[in-house]
Amino acid sequence: MPAAARLAARGRRRERAPVAVPESVLPAPRAADLLAWYDRHRRTLPWRAAPGERQHPYRVFLSEIMLQQTTVVTVQPYYAAFLARWPSVEALAAAPLEEVLSAWAGLGYYARARNLHACARAVVERHGGQFPREEAALLALPGIGPYTAAAIASIAFDQRAAPVDGNWERVVSRLFAVEEPLPKARPVLRALAQTLLPSARHGDFAQAMMDLGATVCTPRKPACILCPFRDSCAAHAAGRTDGYPVKAAKTARPTRHGVAFLAVRADGAVLVRTRALSGLLGGMSEVPSTPWESERPGDPAAHVPLPASWRALNSTVRHVFSHFALELSVWRADVPATTPAPAGTRWVARNGFAAEAFPSVMVKVLEYLE
Repeated sequence: MPAAARLAARGRRRERAPVAVPESVLPAPRAADLLAWYDRHRRTLPWRAAPGERQHPYRVFLSEIMLQQTTVVTVQPYYAAFLARWPSVEALAAAPLEEVLSAWAGLGYYARARNLHACARAVVERHGGQFPREEAALLALPGIGPYTAAAIASIAFDQRAAPVDGNWERVVSRLFAVEEPLPKARPVLRALAQTLLPSARHGDFAQAMMDLGATVCTPRKPACILCPFRDSCAAHAAGRTDGYPVKAAKTARPTRHGVAFLAVRADGAVLVRTRALSGLLGGMSEVPSTPWESERPGDPAAHVPLPASWRALNSTVRHVFSHFALELSVWRADVPATTPAPAGTRWVARNGFAAEAFPSVMVKVLEYLE
């Protein structure tokens, strides 16, 4: 059949209604096929060792913590800055937490920065600066969960482990047409992922699954024709790749409200405080505010940080966190340069903002200084 006719026939086949294909008739996915694909198409990433080189455990650790719930493009400049400033786990452990939080500012999910620092200290104090090789020992470190432990064990030490992230979940759910919705399906997906592991090259296989999900088995319009697992994929055989992974219906994100108090001294300094270490944005810098609650503050004046002529600006700062949206009204007061900082607060000059660990929501508030 001429090539044009074959392509036309393929197009007609794609237009037919999806047909369920029994999983038993599909060949089992072969790790060797994925590894061969990876050898040809692996991504070049700053934390990834070149072919034939050993992975550095600290670099794997740093990148994996940063990459959680964040994109590769976003992480790359932060990773480079951290590595330049703290090139070893010992250097990171010795750094003050405030400096680490400041360097992390803008990357989001700030508990990761606190966990990163706590873990570095634990590696130095408990293991002499050497990351343990086994998943169980890695799991005993602060801030290290099952995914990160498996990622470090497999990528840094070539241990047989399955670091099941979002890319793995997507690939595995399509390979086996897992109908249970996420997040409940995660134990099933982890168990199925274990069946795919090769007898060698565990670190390469882990990264190959990540690359496959990121570049071929994408959330929408996967490039199945390029996939080394295509002939073994139940979702592809049934014509339902876009239907996996199945996700539970999203619940509405609630909105919280508050008032941010922008106190500005005559010399330009701004009143700032540090949030408690535990909880949301723990240890980060902020301007004082009312509590963030589901109802609008009934009497914001009861929460002002110092006596002054406060005025409400015609502005609302909006920011979205993972579990809620936040709307902050901004009040401003201009005070004399001799005004003392109340207990628990401090005056910070504008040229000192870069050293503060301001999260993105506070950067938005500070834009109203102009």
